[in-house]
Amino acid sequence: MPIPARPIAALFALALGGCTTVGPDFKPSAPAAPPDWSAWHGGAPELLAQRPAPGLPGAPAFGDPVLRVLLARAAGANRDLQTAALRFAQSRAQARIAAAQGGLQLNASAGVARQRQSESGASTRLLDVIAPANRDQLVTALSEPFNLYQAGFDASWELDLWGRVRRSVEAADAGSAAAAAALDEVRLSVAAELARHYFTLRGVQRQVGLLRAELAAAEETLELASARAEGGIGTDIDLARQRGQVADLRARLPGLRAQEAEAANQVALLAGEGPGALRAELAARAAEPEALGLPDLAPGLPSELAARRPDIRAAEARLHAATAGIGIARAELYPRITLGGRLGLESVAGGRFGDWGSRQWSIGPSLMLPLFDHGRRRAAVELRELEQQEAAVAYQQTVLKAWHEVDTALSAYSAAQQRQHGLDTKVAAGRAALALAHANYAGGLSDLLPELDARRVLLQTQREQAQGETGLAIGLLTVYKALGAAPL
Repeated sequence: MPIPARPIAALFALALGGCTTVGPDFKPSAPAAPPDWSAWHGGAPELLAQRPAPGLPGAPAFGDPVLRVLLARAAGANRDLQTAALRFAQSRAQARIAAAQGGLQLNASAGVARQRQSESGASTRLLDVIAPANRDQLVTALSEPFNLYQAGFDASWELDLWGRVRRSVEAADAGSAAAAAALDEVRLSVAAELARHYFTLRGVQRQVGLLRAELAAAEETLELASARAEGGIGTDIDLARQRGQVADLRARLPGLRAQEAEAANQVALLAGEGPGALRAELAARAAEPEALGLPDLAPGLPSELAARRPDIRAAEARLHAATAGIGIARAELYPRITLGGRLGLESVAGGRFGDWGSRQWSIGPSLMLPLFDHGRRRAAVELRELEQQEAAVAYQQTVLKAWHEVDTALSAYSAAQQRQHGLDTKVAAGRAALALAHANYAGGLSDLLPELDARRVLLQTQREQAQGETGLAIGLLTVYKALGAAPL
């Protein structure tokens, strides 16, 4: 008897006409932002004086080719970056899996089996009614082993009446966006950390060179003090004090070497290399103060921060995914209709398997109606709503934390600029004092000791200046990372 097509077509049209998407729609909201960076400031007012006007430039040119090569190497070999990239690829695959739920599912099957029916099974009860006299003979015939040949196609398509599939795709796409933002965050962190350790390494190398020069000057002063003591001009106290200073400078050198080794290992780790693999590159030269090429910082408008910082974009994407999850859970409360069909062949005789009479088919809708599950589905909706609230709080916390990080970084950089200005003035004064002491010695107005002392003080000040230059470069990297901009 043919299956009437009108009821099926009517049901199909009714289902399509009644399609809706349950659950709340995600509406991104721009976080509250001050008109400029000076509006939100938690430090001293004088730390605002060094803050430049808006207009964040591109990556600052630090002018170090070795660093650029290392950053390029890290982009392809850093393990954390590779892990983040794999997670992003996984999220894209998950999105494709979710999208596939809304398409037609088609499967093919085929098989051959050797079977035997039970002589006392449920199928033999009918023989007691229709042929009780010949029951034993029929049972014997029916229980003979036989071959069963089967082949066919199964097709099914779920009518997405309540948007369960659409919300699943939406959640998967949001998860993919979160993974992409996480990849950007790892890329930014790796670049900033590698540059930070690189500048630390170059700063330590400069301090080692200045410490050696200071040690040479101290040893020269020690020789002079020893000669003065032997000639009866100096005292043993001055000689002992100078020996202690030489010993102190020598004791500082191993600590700097340890810091140099630690920074070099961190650079190699971030570049995906083993310990000592970059010894030649990192020992090629030591950075000079002017080689850092620190640019004028322009952090841009505060309202642009949310679009730049990867962690804010990731938190917003997670909130989007959690919002879509509510719709998925609510859709589980409603009936689910699936259109299915099967077309195939079945025969107990291999020679007749391909005959037209061996065909079989079925088509029609199936309904799954949730009735009672002890409140499991309702609890799932409540759980997804609580997760969405948690994601909203996490998003707000991420934005608030970003404002604090930017203000802290800008204040620290401003303080480093002011401190560096004072150190530059101090170095200039030290050079002037050294020039005056040298002129007095050359003119016979004093002995060599004042000039050696002036040289030693200048070298100490230059070491402080080198530390300040390193701190200033690291402070700038911190600002760029807080602003969500690539530091290089």
